[in-house]
Amino acid sequence: MKSKAIQDLYPDHLAYCYGCGRNNKDGLHLKTYLAGDETVAHFTPDEKFTALPGSVYGGLVASLLDCHGTGSAAAFVCQQEGIPMEQAPVPVRCVTASLKVDFKAPTPMGRLLELRGKLRSIDGRKIWVDMTLSADGDICATGEILAIRIRD
Repeated sequence: MKSKAIQDLYPDHLAYCYGCGRNNKDGLHLKTYLAGDETVAHFTPDEKFTALPGSVYGGLVASLLDCHGTGSAAAFVCQQEGIPMEQAPVPVRCVTASLKVDFKAPTPMGRLLELRGKLRSIDGRKIWVDMTLSADGDICATGEILAIRIRD
């Protein structure tokens, strides 16, 4: 796994996302790491993200998959184009064009959640990534994102 998260390599003016921006003091600060041919991120939700007692609300699950998906897309583009991810800023940033989330089981509160992403394909500025969100090895949600690379 790379030592730096892709979100920590975004240029300052593009690092304010509520879910993953390092410059958003009130944000979630999700971090996506490239690990071989997939990406991984972790997040532990607390009670402010409650749907029903003990379970995370679906909007947070979708938000985590959204940010992990665009971060994964940027990391996969860097990997494919041989762009080093050791120092900031990387010249790749992506936004969401489409996000599909399937909820498989309740997402538990207060437990470490693991998000994983696998590249499906890249076609020009379009990047498709398949994702899972799990707790203790049990898949709580799956997702797929179509991310669009921002033009320079």
